[in-house]
Amino acid sequence: MSHAPIPQIKRFDHIGVTVSDLAAVTGFFVELGLEVQGSQEGMEGEFLDTVCGIPDSRTNIVMLAVPGTDVCIELSSFDRPAPGPGQPGAMANELGLRSLAFEVEDLPLLVSRLQERGYGLIGGIGEYEGIWSMAYIRRPEGLTIALAQRLAQH
Repeated sequence: MSHAPIPQIKRFDHIGVTVSDLAAVTGFFVELGLEVQGSQEGMEGEFLDTVCGIPDSRTNIVMLAVPGTDVCIELSSFDRPAPGPGQPGAMANELGLRSLAFEVEDLPLLVSRLQERGYGLIGGIGEYEGIWSMAYIRRPEGLTIALAQRLAQH
C-alpha cells in the first residue's frame, strides 16, 4: 500500500483562545503592545456551525497581531452556547495549551507595571544560564502569559 505525502504547512497563522470577557482580554493584550487587526461581532451560521461542530453557535472575534509580524492571536467569546468553565488554575505540568509567550524589552519593568494593574506572577522572575530572564503572569481569565527577555546572545 502506497502512502501519498502529507501536504506541508505553509506558515503559522494564529492561536485561537476562547474567553468570556472579550473586551477585558483584548484590553490586556493591547496593553502589552499587540494591535487589533480586525473584529467580527455576531458571527453565526453554517460556516461556524460546521467548523466548530457546535450547532446554532454564535461568536464574537477579535484578531490581534504582534507589531511588525504575522503572529496573531484570535480571541473569541461565544454568545451561544454559553462557555464552559475551562481550567483557569491550570499549572505548567497540566496537559493542553500551557501558555502564550512573548519576548519583551524590559521584563522587570513590564512585570512591575502589570502587578500595579492587578496581574500577578505565578512564581517569580527566573534567569536561565545568563541568556534569558522569564516570568509567568496569570491573567486574564486564567491565561498564562510567558514573558521573556533575552539577556545575551547564545
